[in-house]
Amino acid sequence: MRTKSLKKNKINVITLGCSKNVYDSEVLMGQLRASGKDVEHEAPAETEGNIIVINTCGFIDNAKAESVNMILEYADKKERGLVDKVFVTGCLSERYRPDLEKEIPNVDQYFGTTELPGLLKALGADYKHELLGERLTTTPKNYAYLKIAEGCDRPCSFCAIPLMRGKHVSQSIEKLVKEAEGLARDGVKELILIAQDLTYYGLDLYKKRNLGELLEALVKVEGIEWIRLHYAFPSGFPMDVLEIMKREPKICNYIDIPLQHISDNILKSMRRGTTQEKTTKLLREFREAVPGIAIRTTLIVGYPGETQEDFNILKDWVQEMKFDRMGCFAYSHEENTHAYLLEDDVPADVKQARANEIMELQSQISWDLNQEKVGKVFRCIIDRKEGGHFVGRTEFDSPDVDNEVLIDASKQYLKTGEFVDIKIIEATEFDLYGEAVVA
Repeated sequence: MRTKSLKKNKINVITLGCSKNVYDSEVLMGQLRASGKDVEHEAPAETEGNIIVINTCGFIDNAKAESVNMILEYADKKERGLVDKVFVTGCLSERYRPDLEKEIPNVDQYFGTTELPGLLKALGADYKHELLGERLTTTPKNYAYLKIAEGCDRPCSFCAIPLMRGKHVSQSIEKLVKEAEGLARDGVKELILIAQDLTYYGLDLYKKRNLGELLEALVKVEGIEWIRLHYAFPSGFPMDVLEIMKREPKICNYIDIPLQHISDNILKSMRRGTTQEKTTKLLREFREAVPGIAIRTTLIVGYPGETQEDFNILKDWVQEMKFDRMGCFAYSHEENTHAYLLEDDVPADVKQARANEIMELQSQISWDLNQEKVGKVFRCIIDRKEGGHFVGRTEFDSPDVDNEVLIDASKQYLKTGEFVDIKIIEATEFDLYGEAVVA
């Protein structure tokens, strides 16, 4: 029996995967709202609506499993009459549509990553070109993602993203500035620049790496106070960006640069186009050019052919580099990638043990770095109130993945979305505790 609270022709958009998918869902919802549709993001079950759109992730095994389970859950709800229609879009659908159509036929339609107009038509809406850059944001009001490019031209052996997202396509500086101005009018104060590869930005449009020029334009947008860089590639990094970062207070002294590994043998097999020596030199240049810069990276362990010696090289290097933030993942053997031709020869338990070992090492590094912050004052943005704390971040921390600053809400009242000077009074491995500095 359908519950009475289920609203007729209400669309519920569910997002799985990365910030690029969040952005895509926001664009979809902006288009739907402009067509007069009743749309919500991840509405609770009791009010979720009768039309479901699942924006899937197809990056690695765990993400694929989560996406498949979500599709199965809603295909079952449709079977039981709890929802009327189920549509699937995003990376998993792009990559495995024929298989999904065969295995889960109780979905109304599957769409790939570049088929927004078709999806909108299926939902009874028109694609409006004049809405370029406008969207219904799902993040807290004070920050938003700004996707500056789509796709990737890099040949990394382990990565399926080009299969799902296609070749690198930059958005123009004019379009991005217009989008940033719209976000600022809506109260957004922090822009998080995302792409599969920020380093490549502009090569297709401007015939040169043009991230620096984009940043120079974005810092002029009134109302935007922080600009954060996510997902830069180490090979060919445009070094003028560091000079701009140091000069412009709006650009956070922060960079997310996924390095994946450091053993030369593994880097070569991964087709990363760099070496341990070049990578180490680049990171030293980052720290010399922008003293105090926070560097976040991501590593993969258990890649085909990774020996204990390769892993030890990686471990020693992590200890030496002392990254401010890090994620470490067990290698996932992805079909149709170059690495799929190699034997996936590191056992699953060894992969996981290596990932745990790296994260244990990073946990100690993070603890040591955080203890150095105790007694210091940082400008923080307050994202939300949760339980008995206001939760904020420094410029050295990105939402959802990095440290948070917790302020006792019973002692001080703070406004969400505002910047506040916070003195750090205590620190753990991954969180800071502080109190607002009263002028």
